[in-house]
Amino acid sequence: MPENPKANRGPSAGPANRAALIAAAREVFAESGLDAPLSAVARRAEVGQGSLYRHFPDRIALAVAVFDDNIAELEALAAASDSSLVELFDGIAEQAMSSTALIELTAAARHDERAEHLASRMTALVDSLVIRDRAAGRIHEQVTTEDVMLAIGMLAFLLAKTDAEERPHVAERARGIFRAAFTEG
Repeated sequence: MPENPKANRGPSAGPANRAALIAAAREVFAESGLDAPLSAVARRAEVGQGSLYRHFPDRIALAVAVFDDNIAELEALAAASDSSLVELFDGIAEQAMSSTALIELTAAARHDERAEHLASRMTALVDSLVIRDRAAGRIHEQVTTEDVMLAIGMLAFLLAKTDAEERPHVAERARGIFRAAFTEG
């Protein structure tokens, strides 16, 4: 039995526990891969396994929550009136470098109804920036939302298959290719 067991704060701890579990999942899966035991996520979040399974009944639910959180960060970035597709792509590259195991899981579960909204949410985000960047003359006129989504998918897949120590170099090369292919000037 632990020396200082955590007091059970009841339902009021739910939102904090959920946030802690999402942060822990990001770290544990980045360190140990997709096969990391979910008990390691609960330990890292300093919650019991019951709390983990109350919030996330399986790996897919946990992965979807991490990506929902990631997309919320990207939406906040895009909300700034001067943000651009380049900044979005850079943000996605940073997130993807630490989420490679979860990328594989959500790709495999893309037809799971719990994960389907991720693509539409991301597409809407990209579409808004394509429209903004085109109007500002920051991207080539022929660049479409589908082009950018394809580039994002290629980046995510490539980073998921790259050894951890090589990911920053690969992400930087991908950023350069993105800028050269899509942006003006």
